[in-house]
Amino acid sequence: MGIFDKGVQKTKHNFFQKLSRAVIGRSKIDDKVLDAIEEALVSSDMGVDTTLKVIDNLEERVGKDKYMSLDELVDMLREEIEDLIDATGSGISPLFSGAPGKPYVIMVVGVNGVGKTTTIGKLASKFKAMGKNVVLGAADTFRAAAVEQLQIWADRAGVDIVRQKMGSDPASVAYDTVKSAVAKDADIVLIDTAGRLHNRTDLMNELTKIRNVMRKVIPDAPHKVLLVLDGTTGQNAFQQVREFSKATDVTALAVTKLDGSAKGGVVLGIADQFKIPIEYIGIGEGIDDLKVFDKKEFVESLFSKDDIEGK
Repeated sequence: MGIFDKGVQKTKHNFFQKLSRAVIGRSKIDDKVLDAIEEALVSSDMGVDTTLKVIDNLEERVGKDKYMSLDELVDMLREEIEDLIDATGSGISPLFSGAPGKPYVIMVVGVNGVGKTTTIGKLASKFKAMGKNVVLGAADTFRAAAVEQLQIWADRAGVDIVRQKMGSDPASVAYDTVKSAVAKDADIVLIDTAGRLHNRTDLMNELTKIRNVMRKVIPDAPHKVLLVLDGTTGQNAFQQVREFSKATDVTALAVTKLDGSAKGGVVLGIADQFKIPIEYIGIGEGIDDLKVFDKKEFVESLFSKDDIEGK
């Protein structure tokens, strides 16, 4: 079993049900079958633009290859989707790539409820297990119990945390965190930011303020802006990527809660449409259920032939 199997089970089941209904009893692909495949892809929230790209490529290949079996069709789909993700240049992302100097600062952003703080805690644990000196910054000073939640993760991971009282200026917390990390010769800084609606301009502008304040200490901080998305929200995740990318330079994505969603196609659509590397996916609540994204293994899990054979 692949490491992503648990995270794509619902998406895979939904997709293969529709795909099987589309091709049972048919000896070739016609417009009706292609329409059914399109519906299956769209229902997994791959997105219309990405779906049409896949369907257009399938039509061209079917005309050449004279598809005759379900197995062959699944192989074609797998190849098309792998090519789609290959084009983004994402691929396997190391948990920690060499920073241009210490500390390496990661600012974590996203709307409320996507799992930002939990993702930060899991990353802190992974980095600490690699022998890295990690400092957390509790710059979400608006949400009730946000600082306490991050403190729990810091204690669990055995890493330092910089915090102030609720209602403090988030930029001030970020500044103090980076300054403390420099003094401690830390390897990695993870800055938690307040969840914000992507359509609230004033809150989005605050991200720019946080970034600018950190640069007073480390001129090129943050080195990474990690946008956390909830995989169960489907198409809304696309809009969040658009709006956060306008507010700050999003350089990486983490997609959470895929194990509870039949909308795993959102991972593929976002990879295709935005060309921002997907570095992590969350497939459960356990501390080890935040996985480094491996495109080949993800697609292989999605198109496992166990489903075709009824296993």
